[in-house]
Amino acid sequence: MHISARDLAARIPQGFTLGVATAAFQIEGALEEDGRGPAGWDAFAAKPGAIVEDQSPKVACDHYHRMPQDVALMKQLGVDSYRFSFAWPRIQPTGSGPANRAGLAFYDRLLDELLANGISPMATIYHWDTPLALDEDGGWMNRDTAYRLGEYAGILAEAFGDRVARWVTINEPATVSTNGYTLGLHSPGKELLLGAFPTVHHQLLGHGLAVQALRAAKVPGEIGMTNVYSPMVPNSINPLDYLSAGLMDLAQNRLYADPVLTGKYPDVIRAAKFFSSFEHPEQDMELISQPLDFYGLNYYMPTKVAVGPGGGAVPASMAEAMGSDLNAAGSGGTPFHVETWPEADITSYGWPVKPEYMAVALKEMAERYPNLPPVILTEGGASFEDIIVRDKSTNTRFIPDERRLKYLSDHLDAALRATAPGGVAESIDLRGYYVWSLMDNFEWSAGYNQPFGLLHVDFETLERTPKASYFWYQELIEERDLAAAADVAIAAAVAPEGLDPEVLDAESPDDGVAPLGASA
Repeated sequence: MHISARDLAARIPQGFTLGVATAAFQIEGALEEDGRGPAGWDAFAAKPGAIVEDQSPKVACDHYHRMPQDVALMKQLGVDSYRFSFAWPRIQPTGSGPANRAGLAFYDRLLDELLANGISPMATIYHWDTPLALDEDGGWMNRDTAYRLGEYAGILAEAFGDRVARWVTINEPATVSTNGYTLGLHSPGKELLLGAFPTVHHQLLGHGLAVQALRAAKVPGEIGMTNVYSPMVPNSINPLDYLSAGLMDLAQNRLYADPVLTGKYPDVIRAAKFFSSFEHPEQDMELISQPLDFYGLNYYMPTKVAVGPGGGAVPASMAEAMGSDLNAAGSGGTPFHVETWPEADITSYGWPVKPEYMAVALKEMAERYPNLPPVILTEGGASFEDIIVRDKSTNTRFIPDERRLKYLSDHLDAALRATAPGGVAESIDLRGYYVWSLMDNFEWSAGYNQPFGLLHVDFETLERTPKASYFWYQELIEERDLAAAADVAIAAAVAPEGLDPEVLDAESPDDGVAPLGASA
């Protein structure tokens, strides 16, 4: 059983954002329409065997043509905010030069549609769809790509800065480096192993240059970045297991967070760089570590690590292999490997369902980064095989995805408890949770075989069908709003005669932020 929507809603603090998330390449389709240029992912997905069953992203969810319908479903859901990404090759077809007007026009329509329906936009500047021309020139191995991202961010700021409430500069640089350049599982399909380190630095530099461009444009929206976080757990009390888990933590978590939040790479990484040929100007670190309005955390699962060669040294959350054996990734003679959690429920991806480690992730962030800005959980969700139940009498469909519903309920509950007064991460100012994903979509190398959505998508008819988790999330938001309305009514009842309760509220200590597109 899961916690009731009413009980969970009672724990949601004022101003806390409840949202949903998607990414352009995974839902839009229309890859060759209205002047969009090719992305590296277009070319990668066209290679035989690169995607499960050679499935194609050319149509995906057809969001490009069905956007108003999808926004209407978000409105019906009641979410405060929608996190989406701009498609870089749709706006800058070659990754440089002037903007494509038709591409800008699509996002103009999207933003206006969202705002007209009371949904606050959170926009991701880069969610993996590097223009093909940049990939062919080295992609993130090339320092120039960082400057191209900064230029692109400036175009977006000028076009949309008046309507975007929150900006995410870059999504999961760890996944881009690990899957795209270390293991070759994602575009551009490089297997550089340790030689992929320049892609880490260049993405972080691109983040810094994007922040600089947004600040220069004086956008009113908040600015942050987001990365995936997986707590690393030793398989046993063996000191070598602890050492292995620590190395994995460095490579997948701290390598990306430390430069942004402290202005320097972890000591071990800096020592390793001494023995490599890669160098970068020290002033890069000032750009990378510019102050942020929030830090985004994508949390899905913990990772258990053991010493010794095994199936692979990459967390399953990073290595979306094309079959059920996720540990097949990264088996090139690594001194440690990922272990399973025999006692845990697992998702269709093979990821362990361990909501208690959400609290561990937040606790570790709080302890490591005393000056951590407000945190937003920018992604969380699970893929499970969905069973469609059809009512023949009404010819309606229902999808009872209890496991996804419970995953979301338990993880949001764990996050709220951890950051509440007396919680293990009470110092964190947690400001929101975005469900991944609004709808089933193209899950990169896994194609259409890993459904994460609150909405089921029939990829033949493209019909959207709300799942039980959609209705649960809708109920949670409604209960949150009812509780907020009750609080206002109580405040009005006890306010001194002639004094507006809103004035009282304004004079009381502010322990949160104004709701972002929320009615609470």
